Amino acid sequence: MCGICGYVSKRLIQSEQLMEMNNTMYHRGPNDYGIWEQQKEEYGVGFAQRRLSILDLTEMGHQPMTSDDGGIVITYNGEIYNYMQLREGLKEKGYRFRSNCDTEVIIAAYQEWGCDCFCKFNGMFAIAIYDEKKERVILARDRMGKKPLYYYKKGTDFVFGSELKPIIKYPYFCKEINYDLIGHYMCNKYIVAPWTIFHHTYKMEPGTYLIYQKGEIRIQYYWDLIDIWSHTEKSVADLTDAKRQLKRLLRDSVAKRLIADVPVGMFLSGGIDSTLITAVAQEVSDAPVDSFTIGFYDDERNEAPYASEIAKHIGTKHHEMYMKEEQILSMLHQLPVYYDEPFSDSSQLPSMLVSKMAAEYVTVALSGDGGDELFCGYTAYDLTWIAQHVDIFGAIENRMPWNRKILPYLPAELRAFINNRKQDIKCQMSADVITEETKKILIPEVANVKYNHERRIHTKNLQEKRMLLDMVTYLPDEILAKMDRASMKYSLEVRCPLLDYRIPEWSFQVSHDLKYHHFDKKYLLKELTYDYVPRELMDRPKRGFGVPLQKWLRTVLKSEILRLSEPEKLKRQGIFQLEGIKNLIKKQEKTNKIIYSSLLWSFYVFQIWYSEYIEEL
Repeated sequence: MCGICGYVSKRLIQSEQLMEMNNTMYHRGPNDYGIWEQQKEEYGVGFAQRRLSILDLTEMGHQPMTSDDGGIVITYNGEIYNYMQLREGLKEKGYRFRSNCDTEVIIAAYQEWGCDCFCKFNGMFAIAIYDEKKERVILARDRMGKKPLYYYKKGTDFVFGSELKPIIKYPYFCKEINYDLIGHYMCNKYIVAPWTIFHHTYKMEPGTYLIYQKGEIRIQYYWDLIDIWSHTEKSVADLTDAKRQLKRLLRDSVAKRLIADVPVGMFLSGGIDSTLITAVAQEVSDAPVDSFTIGFYDDERNEAPYASEIAKHIGTKHHEMYMKEEQILSMLHQLPVYYDEPFSDSSQLPSMLVSKMAAEYVTVALSGDGGDELFCGYTAYDLTWIAQHVDIFGAIENRMPWNRKILPYLPAELRAFINNRKQDIKCQMSADVITEETKKILIPEVANVKYNHERRIHTKNLQEKRMLLDMVTYLPDEILAKMDRASMKYSLEVRCPLLDYRIPEWSFQVSHDLKYHHFDKKYLLKELTYDYVPRELMDRPKRGFGVPLQKWLRTVLKSEILRLSEPEKLKRQGIFQLEGIKNLIKKQEKTNKIIYSSLLWSFYVFQIWYSEYIEEL
């Protein structure tokens, strides 16, 4: 696990400048670092890496790494879980290896198969390869988007990095906010790939590789989740059979992710996903595994007692730490430093806390991320099901002659329901509600925040459509981005067994009734979990992993929000409407509607990001 960065440019870039870029990611790799540079007649190329040693802790795993003939150079972040199998196959083809690390296997795989090699990797990765003979740089990101990878292209400059920080430090980086995307951020709490908050700067999309050659960029999918779904038949409808198949896949996935030359532990929140992963890990381990839970002195949010009972039943070596509100609040101003662009999922704070705790004991942790999207776990999926089954009433009302007259006086949610008539954006009805409120506080136009991916998802089941949409947007750009930054802040690698690409592919074969069974969400995962943990330990309402936003915004954060919304500041920025922000603050104080606290929190996070990255530089 590492942080990587590099450049291709016709300008002269000093080694010290590349080193400065690399050192912005010290937290991602405190164990080692390296840089590699080459100056050609027409351009220069430089690669760098910060290393967090997980496999082959010797110097043989040092990066950037070159092939024996020097023609291939790689800098790489992640883990290839099937590298030993690939290694044996490549040995049979005549390749020789000096180390026990997966980086050397990637080089040989590229030499043997070219860009087709990415299809053969089971893992999480962000890879950069320089092919001197073909004079091209290749970037590749794993299938589900577990590892981040950014790039910047302007003029003759091409720059990449695991985070935006090294790109911003590039001496010729042009820092221009993309104001068109602020509305998207305010509505969704994150900015979806391929976009970022800056012009000319992009996120690699999951399952893609990029070729930069002679100043031109070509991007290709090597794995397309929606396309795979569209060509998969629902062939698994029996619960017993589904449990057996999933258990087999999970045992192998977890076992692969337990392989490391450093200590490995488990995030255990007490929910279905983390409990199942922890139970399987303990089942395939020879000794008690370490499990980690944080608790809160707030009964509404505290699941630590449940996690403790589950850990006792499974037999893990359990660690828990209770966090006071002041400890959480003290981390607020670190958010923009480690998230690089505006990102306002407040569960990033407890994610940072549990990562900090786990990093005191282990270097790798396994999480249950992905279960909700793959097996229908979010409350929003209940609402989607209801909306679909009463949609006929919205269609009738939409056609009524008096509709246009009464519509402005109806609640925003009801208006969105009545107006939700377009089939290619049918499962994104809730976006209309947040967009309406966002327009009241922003000066830049709020462009369409709905995703085009839905047009490719051809199913009459809106719940299934929403799940797929979340898999290609919300999961990589919100859930996985959140955990990557939260964990790497403390040099902790987090692995997600449920996101082994074989499990999403297999999940498409499973009857939807085994995921959402008579209003029982994640039915299949629950039934498999009950094979490991008594039902009575698990059957309770889901509490989430959040913080008391509404309370904070009305009390401890109020004075700072007022400071960040001072008339002169807002006028200087030219982004937020003064009256709109004032009204939002008043609404948030008078009502508990989540939409107002969510928007105000997004405003707060944007402002502290702006202070860190724009005003202070």
